[in-house]
Amino acid sequence: MCRNIKTLFNFDPPATDEEIRAAARQYVRKVSGYHQPSQANQEAFEQAVDQVAAATQQLLAALSTSAPPRDRETEAAKARARSAQRFGDSTA
Repeated sequence: MCRNIKTLFNFDPPATDEEIRAAARQYVRKVSGYHQPSQANQEAFEQAVDQVAAATQQLLAALSTSAPPRDRETEAAKARARSAQRFGDSTA
């Protein structure tokens, strides 16, 4: 999975439309190999982003869990700790 695509399910507050669209854009970039498509491919690229975002919205709306919602700040702190352990602490 692309490292830039973040988990969007079971957060409080829920994922925003902007976060969902950003994840969709990252997915389409990865699959297409384009960071920025040419003008000839722009329409197909944006249509794919729209479709992936819509599918993601539907998926998130359909999922259920009994787990308590995760906190964004706590999850971000965990990710920073994993990164520091993996790549070494750059603040020292």
